[in-house]
Amino acid sequence: MLRVAQVITRFIAGAGGVALRGAVALDPDRYSVTVLSAPGGPLLAEAERAGIEVVRLAHMRHEINPLEDYRALAELTRELRARNFDVVHTHSSKAGALGRIAARRAGVPAIVHTFHGFPFHNRQAWPLRATYIQVERRLGRITDRFLAVGGAVAAEAIRLKIAPAERVRAIASAIDLDIPKATQSSRALARRRLGLSDDSLVVGTVGRLAPQKAPADMVAAVEALGRRDVAFIWIGDGPLAEATRALVARKGMEDRFVLLGERDDVATLLPALDVFALASHYEGLPCSVVEAMTCGIPVVATAVNAVPEVVVPGRTGLLVPPGEPALLGKAVGYLLDHPNEAMRMAQAARTQLGDRFHPAVLGRDLEETYELALNGSSPAMTPPLGMVAHA
Repeated sequence: MLRVAQVITRFIAGAGGVALRGAVALDPDRYSVTVLSAPGGPLLAEAERAGIEVVRLAHMRHEINPLEDYRALAELTRELRARNFDVVHTHSSKAGALGRIAARRAGVPAIVHTFHGFPFHNRQAWPLRATYIQVERRLGRITDRFLAVGGAVAAEAIRLKIAPAERVRAIASAIDLDIPKATQSSRALARRRLGLSDDSLVVGTVGRLAPQKAPADMVAAVEALGRRDVAFIWIGDGPLAEATRALVARKGMEDRFVLLGERDDVATLLPALDVFALASHYEGLPCSVVEAMTCGIPVVATAVNAVPEVVVPGRTGLLVPPGEPALLGKAVGYLLDHPNEAMRMAQAARTQLGDRFHPAVLGRDLEETYELALNGSSPAMTPPLGMVAHA
């Protein structure tokens, strides 16, 4: 049986959900999976209920902190050495760096990394962006195989010489299969849960209140929409929750822009929406968009990274430029004012998705990637960041 370590900074929705669904989809007769993550992630208990071993890393943090990061690297290296893993699979940026260096130090036979997006984007100052790219290139030298959530993300990794073409595979962000279809009854139930009337117009989103998701842009988009008959709900929490709440208050929009916080019933709330909106400045391929499409909700999203792979303009939804809230509000208004057109796009989106985002598909991709990482050619053995040399 192959022992696989899944290393992720925080085991929360998004990258954590994809990692969990992929781990559960692996053949339990062939793979034994352990998740190593910071304590407190809401998905850790779910992983344990699924029979997956969980190791809570005392020093793992989302924020950059040199002292704690050094301790986290040492802690992670000890855990990987002690447990004798065959494959270390890292996710996202912070855990991707620490996990790959620790795996190299521990002598793990195969290292796999998933790009759920990148720590750099076009809105950053060039020196910072260039530094992140250089770090990812150096980490790529000790990575056997790469996975990327969407073809556009994979293409960017290849274009920037972060990963060689022959070692990258584009995958889909697997979603749960319990997303209800939007029907008259599921809509009525969801609206009762939210205290909304059946004839309300409701726009919403799901995601962390973090800079990446651009909550201030969403507030501006709802303001630009200029319609007091439209309610907006944001499902999710994060570091910008208080700032967003204060902004909503300053705009006098408390009666129509509601922050619901974290919910464990997101799937059952989706049918309440007339339109799903995404304002992100950068993304990989967000599960929330796929879940909304699976539910049958019309989507307006920003044209970032792999989002246009599923939101095809005029066919399966509408796209707007990132950082243009007025255009986002205008696109939302168009779908609200043209419900037949919106429904046509929503139905086309459900058809387009097919089984691409089923966990079983991701499971097969992971199994093939792990085998290739173990049996394929090794990457160049250049230590990244000057740290591995001190192992």
